[in-house]
Amino acid sequence: MSETPRQAPPLPPPLSPVLLAGFALRPVPPALLGPFLKLALSAVSRRHPDVMARLETLGDAEFLIDPVDLPFSFLLRPGAPSPVLEPVGGDGEGIGRPTAIIRAPLLALIDLLEGRLDGDALFFSRDLTIEGDTEAVLTLRNALDSGEIDLIEDLLSPLGPLDRPARWALTAFGAVFTRAARDLETLRDAFVAPVARRSGAQAAEIRELDERLTALHRRVRQVRQVHGARAPGGGVAKAHAGKG
Repeated sequence: MSETPRQAPPLPPPLSPVLLAGFALRPVPPALLGPFLKLALSAVSRRHPDVMARLETLGDAEFLIDPVDLPFSFLLRPGAPSPVLEPVGGDGEGIGRPTAIIRAPLLALIDLLEGRLDGDALFFSRDLTIEGDTEAVLTLRNALDSGEIDLIEDLLSPLGPLDRPARWALTAFGAVFTRAARDLETLRDAFVAPVARRSGAQAAEIRELDERLTALHRRVRQVRQVHGARAPGGGVAKAHAGKG
């Protein structure tokens, strides 16, 4: 197995409805999410048995999935005879040392699960960080990519006659979420844009000062070279001595 050094911490979580929901969920004990996570994993297992078969090669590997914009994490044991996905505290204390830790915003993690985002691009943009056994993470990723998972469809599949009202509710929620995300982006820009302008102006001033300082250093070196050539024992003095 290949181990990697501890990665740099990810960028701050994006300002989004998920982050605000995370603040509201802080008082909620993670254990209350257990039944929903069990239902979700059961639905994925039932609709994608080929994926679960590929995950059996991971054996007793444990993955700590850390959505950076939520106050809790998830511990995944995908290779167990009965795969387990359970909520844990945000710091992951009390679970020992997992095989790997995967950190990213929640929506990015969902997009990775469903194959809509490139994990390599997220990694190099620092929106995704990985610690631990990268080979195990690669095995997990390849297995999930092979299944073309659609989380919403997997969760709705067992609802039967409740499928249509559930889809309507999800559509309405999606519209509200999208509008809230746009509003928060506008709010972020309203605060960040003035700071970015000031930062840009300061960077331009620093570049100008640096150019002036470089030119001054160059001029000082030239003056020293001229004075050194004219000093006793310098190049000019040696030239006169040669004529004599």
